[in-house]
Amino acid sequence: MSRGSIVWFFIIPVFLLSTQCTKSNRMESPLEDPDEQMDEEAMEARWLIPEEDILEGGPGKDGIPSLSNPFLLTAEEATYLNEDDLVIGIRIGTDARAYPHRLLDWHEIVNDRVGGRDIAITYCPLTGTGIGWDREVEGTVTSFGISGLLYNSNMIAYDRNTDSNWSQMLLKSVNGEQIGKKIATHQVIETTWSTWKLLFPDTRVLSQITGYNRDYTTYPYGNYRTSNNTLIFPVALEDNRLPWKERVLGVVRSGDAKAYRFHNFPDSGIGVINDGFLGRGLVVAGSRDMNFMVAFERKLEDGTQLTFSPIQDELPVIMTDQEGNKWTVVGEAVAGPRAGTSLPAVDAFIGYWVAWGAFYPALRFR
Repeated sequence: MSRGSIVWFFIIPVFLLSTQCTKSNRMESPLEDPDEQMDEEAMEARWLIPEEDILEGGPGKDGIPSLSNPFLLTAEEATYLNEDDLVIGIRIGTDARAYPHRLLDWHEIVNDRVGGRDIAITYCPLTGTGIGWDREVEGTVTSFGISGLLYNSNMIAYDRNTDSNWSQMLLKSVNGEQIGKKIATHQVIETTWSTWKLLFPDTRVLSQITGYNRDYTTYPYGNYRTSNNTLIFPVALEDNRLPWKERVLGVVRSGDAKAYRFHNFPDSGIGVINDGFLGRGLVVAGSRDMNFMVAFERKLEDGTQLTFSPIQDELPVIMTDQEGNKWTVVGEAVAGPRAGTSLPAVDAFIGYWVAWGAFYPALRFR
């Protein structure tokens, strides 16, 4: 696709979008004197990403309001949701929660506490990326808001403790006091509301009662998610190997990424891929008809590398291994000699192909 294929348009007043580049003072790097220490003002001005590629999203800082300590409903009470609505689901311990796209499209960040952990669900509608962040940064719990800035069409969040800016898809702070700090993630599962309820029937779900006057029955970006050739903001690299808006699961490791497609799995039921990435074993499990993909490491702490095969009709159990263990969709063994243990987590989340290609130029896909 050429840059000329990018469509620039206005959606609604609260989401007026512009393409003004950030005009903050730039600092040349490295310093002429390597022994010279950056002062606080210089550190705050420094960015780890090209400033000329940082764009104003339009509404400004906190113009899109994040949510904190949200009101929740039971699955039975969430009658406003359709069965095929996409949700970002998370389960920590016995606490399962769902955050619907139809609310995240308007708020993008939910600061919450799940299973005793302070987490933030971050979602960027322009890149289709939903990620669970740990809100404890260097021993201090913070909350996150929307900075109003974008990089490669992807949200830049800020933390309210230090006002540092964090690139969602780079999983790290790119400006401010926390610059270079990597965010700790929690596994989330993007799937349909019907599948999430099937996996975790005792789930709670974000309520439409948010304290804000928004029409959660409408999508604020027009035909953006269904028009494969449409971008509102440009990206540095346009990767045309796959359709731009195809949802893929990306696994991030050491500044590189590998993507997995729903096409890799059978038309119905659970499928499993035993794979490797940068010298480490991965297992990716998923389902086309149930609309989910998850990834874990295959090598356990004791050095054992497991090989997995799918299990059907035992949700939330989705796979077994050569030792006879049964593993759930969140990577927990519930039967077999390793019952009670968990597979090592990886940084993995679903997003649009166009975003993965822009952020990770060496991206490969299955």
